[in-house]
Amino acid sequence: MSMKEDPPVHGVVVGIDGSDASREALEWAAREADLRELPLEVVTTWEYPIAYGQYPAWPDDFDFSVNARTTLDETIHSVLGERGDRPVSASVVEGHPALVLEDLSKTAALVVVGSRGHGGFAGMLLGSVSEHLAAHAHCPVLIVHGSRGTSTAKQ
Repeated sequence: MSMKEDPPVHGVVVGIDGSDASREALEWAAREADLRELPLEVVTTWEYPIAYGQYPAWPDDFDFSVNARTTLDETIHSVLGERGDRPVSASVVEGHPALVLEDLSKTAALVVVGSRGHGGFAGMLLGSVSEHLAAHAHCPVLIVHGSRGTSTAKQ
């Protein structure tokens, strides 16, 4: 007797941070969602920066959540425009991106990320988020490498 699997709750999940690599990941995720006829969930995360030895320098009225939402909305609009053919949801979540996306992978059909975001060291082949997801995600992971000259590799 075969057991019927529950459909993924989150469909195709893509993590973005506004970087060129995450913009390309969003393009890929949108195509995959279309091909699979699944909803697209675009996620960005934020954390309070950890500073050692000095007081962090940001304005008193700075809101990390609002800043993350602005990045999310602007990236979705510039990459996808007005998309009416498939459902697109957008979420801002407090937490480390690798852990947030790993958690979402428990009920996703696919998680998509860029190979390099804003963090880390230029020239690394794989970022810490994509490396973490490749090892710990509960569903397939698509890691998008820059294909339009967005690579940090020197010519």
